[in-house]
Amino acid sequence: MSFFHEPVMGREVLASLGCKPGGIYVDGTVGGGGHAQAILEETAPDGLLIGIDRDSDALFASERRLQPFGRRKILVKGNFADIGKVLTNLNIKKVDGILLDLGVSSHQLDAGDRGFSFSVDAPLDMRMDQDSSFSAHDLVNLSPEIELRKIIREYGEEPMAGRIARAILTRRAAAPIRTTGELADVVCRAVPAAYRQRKIHPATRTFQAIRIAVNDELSNLRDAIHSGIDVLDRGGRFSIISFHSLEDRIVKEAFRTAEKGCICPSDLPVCNCHRESELKVLTRRPVYPGTDEIDANPRARSARLRTAERR
Repeated sequence: MSFFHEPVMGREVLASLGCKPGGIYVDGTVGGGGHAQAILEETAPDGLLIGIDRDSDALFASERRLQPFGRRKILVKGNFADIGKVLTNLNIKKVDGILLDLGVSSHQLDAGDRGFSFSVDAPLDMRMDQDSSFSAHDLVNLSPEIELRKIIREYGEEPMAGRIARAILTRRAAAPIRTTGELADVVCRAVPAAYRQRKIHPATRTFQAIRIAVNDELSNLRDAIHSGIDVLDRGGRFSIISFHSLEDRIVKEAFRTAEKGCICPSDLPVCNCHRESELKVLTRRPVYPGTDEIDANPRARSARLRTAERR
């Protein structure tokens, strides 16, 4: 299956990063290389792009797509939480921009055998890094009820988390839940009939929650922002596209904290933490895709872009 697709908010991303010839940029979620290609074209003739991804399929696809750019691109299999380590290994101290396009890719959703979606009955997997030993099958069939309930409620923002967690335990007591279709069926049977008539499929939030937990996405995002700020050169831009409220909240709060600097209690007359402002937030409100893009790519409808600049 092809990885090729138009990158979400391509024009907006280029504008947010302020790409310039000769600059060094990191695409921490290189995927099929759509954003990376646009950055390389914008930074011609001598800009450098470091592309990072956990997914070997993504790296293979981006290598083919970006082959014309030769040595102007470096692709690395890794976690964007380790941006600092990746750059240290490449002997790069500072970069001019970082992009993170969060969540699951269109290819991962469409590749039924990856187990990210219930649209195709496939083995429960959901690993972004297929070398990882922990899958959705392990989480669903081995986690205690209290942990499942917490994951589904917090990561999926699912009000029926308790009922769904209990239903999972009841079902797996008879036999392991092995496929996406089986899990979706468990969720549908667990919720009230009226809940099943909603526009959003009743298993959507549960699948999101399990995917986030399996890939430790929110912790990795926090680490990526922290390490990314450290490697940004003065005036460098940090742009992040998120697709749901949990991610967006983390990005917004992390950017605001880095902009504020001092974190001492407000009643202290003198700052004791000695933290200095590291960022200037450029998007007080997120940037959303235009209606034309949403019409052409409905999956872009929930995307939101936030950008900050290194002081």
